[in-house]
This record gives sequence, structure tokens and C-alpha cells, in this order.
Amino acid sequence: MTVSEEPAQEDIKPKVNLSVIYDGQSTTVKMKINTPLKKIFDAVEKKFAVPEGTLRFFADDKRLRPEETPADVGLEDGDQIDAHLEQLGGGSSC
Repeated sequence: MTVSEEPAQEDIKPKVNLSVIYDGQSTTVKMKINTPLKKIFDAVEKKFAVPEGTLRFFADDKRLRPEETPADVGLEDGDQIDAHLEQLGGGSSC
């Protein structure tokens, strides 16, 4: 590879297909690895008709943050993201 070819390679932004599971349903989202996960979060909440900000997303039992990207958290093509409704409370009432 010549030096002149290297910048062209850097411009290519690979995409990954990620499967999101919520309430027994699955959807696949394709996105660039350097795009913030908030884009996926918004699309999934819209698809499953839940209010914005009410789902929490996890990959390998690690909570995903909206500002993170697939590259930041090591997500690869074909990986699965689990979505759960946010649970509030749970403390003792005593």
C-alpha cells in the first residue's frame, strides 16, 4: 500500500448490523461504528412505541450510554443489544 492510498482507507467508515431485543421482539439496525448509540436508542424506542428515554440498553450485561459508539464499547457486526424498561424504586418502605 502506498502512502497516497492510506487517507482513502481512513475515510471508509465500516458499518455493523446490531440486533436489538425488547420484550421478546427483535429488530436489526445497521449503523456506522463511530455513530453515537443515541441514534439506535431513538430508533428502537420509536419502533417499539415506547416514550423516549424509558428504555435502558445493555450489551454483555454492561449498560450502554447514548454518547458511546459501537467502536467505544467493542460492538461488532451481528452483536446483540438487550433493551429493558427503566425500573424506578425498589427500596424498602419501612
